[in-house]
Parts: sequence; C-alpha cells; structure tokens
Amino acid sequence: MSTLADSFLTAFKNREDATQWVVLVVGVVAALYIIMRPKMRKRRDPLEHVHKPMGVSQQRQIERDMNSLMVQMLDTARQMAAQLDTRAGKLEVLLREADETIARLGASTTPARPLLAESPAPAQLPPAESSPPADLGPDPAEQMPDPRHAEVYALLDQGLSAGEVARKLNRPNGEVELISALRPH
Repeated sequence: MSTLADSFLTAFKNREDATQWVVLVVGVVAALYIIMRPKMRKRRDPLEHVHKPMGVSQQRQIERDMNSLMVQMLDTARQMAAQLDTRAGKLEVLLREADETIARLGASTTPARPLLAESPAPAQLPPAESSPPADLGPDPAEQMPDPRHAEVYALLDQGLSAGEVARKLNRPNGEVELISALRPH
C-alpha cells in the first residue's frame, strides 16, 4: 500500500505523470458510470420488466381472493346500511318527540285572550251568556316558575348575558337562551 501511495505522490511531483493519473481516474469513474447506469435505471422503474404469464392455479387463487374481498365488501355495506337505518329511525323518533314538545310548549305559552289583529270581528262573537268560558287552567304568568328556571331568571335579572349565566350555572348556552325566550313576562 505504501508503494502505491509513494508512486501517487511522486506522480504529482512530475506534471506529466499527474496528468496520466487524472486521466486514469476519470476513465475509471466513467467506466463505472457506464456499467452502473443500466442497473440504476432498472431500480428506478420496477414496472418496466415484462410479466411472466400466470398459471391456471395462480389465476384461480386470484379469483378466489377477489371473490372473498367482494363478499367482505358486501357484508360491510350491509352493516353500514343497517346502522344508517337504525340511526334514521332514532332520528325520526327524536324529531317526533321534539315536535310534540314544541306543540306542548306552544299550547302552554299561548295567551288566554287572542290578540286584536287575530280576533274575529265583533259581529261574529257569540254572546257572553250563551256559553260558559272554557277552563284554560291557571294563567301562565301566575304559575310558579320551575326551580331550575328560577335561578336562570335571577341571574338574568341581575343583568348577566345568557352566555355568562350558562357558564356560571354550568349549563349549555342553548338551554339558557331557551329558558330566557320562554320566560313569561
């Protein structure tokens, strides 16, 4: 090894020998590049090689695999459809309950006397003596507020906003806003 290093050092001392070494190194690098270039190209494009024809057993195995995948996909689709149907049914029940609740709330908050714009003309009103007044129950303003609503009303009366009341009572904003909107005046 030392003789190679010595000859290399002496070659650089002599300019003609140094030129020969440089030409030799460049030639070796170029040769390596030419040899390695096709191998590097094959590594970059794995789809470039030609496929061998498959045997009948391989084709049947692929068909079986595809069929099993199709069955699994159909089962998954059925499960998802069943889950969607269940959720849709639950949603319909919830919507029906919400409609019933809205109807109850609307019936309990309607005033006992109709507004002037909505009242029938005086000629259409029956005489007061002919039919007894319907028992509408106690006036909503006279009813005692729900204790859960009373604390919301108290904080609203102090000037707090619905968001502040919700944070203070650890309740959802929508609940506090609904209680505030349905508050009898």
